[in-house]
Amino acid sequence: MIDDELWSAIGDPTRRRMLDLLLADGGGTATSLSDKLPVTRQAVAKHLGVLDRAGLVHSTPSGRERRYTVDEVQLARAINQLTDVTDAWDRRLQRIKRIAESIEKRKEQS
Repeated sequence: MIDDELWSAIGDPTRRRMLDLLLADGGGTATSLSDKLPVTRQAVAKHLGVLDRAGLVHSTPSGRERRYTVDEVQLARAINQLTDVTDAWDRRLQRIKRIAESIEKRKEQS
């Protein structure tokens, strides 16, 4: 089953980039992320809120800010869901291919 909130969170390119940065750096704050992204600190904070609600990141106090880290279990869940969707589409495309080939054979035999 696909988790719409999870995929809505991952669907945004800025949030995907933030996840990449958090994974690469072992975590970060809204300020540290905004230094590496073409958006304001306030925009980063809003994106982090979306990721947090989807369970993709967790935060802990770090001085005057919060430090965010990726929840690797939730990220693995997202990857598994994506794999399931990919497999389902591969099966559908194979069926479409077989139907198209069957139609083409019938045309050739006519």
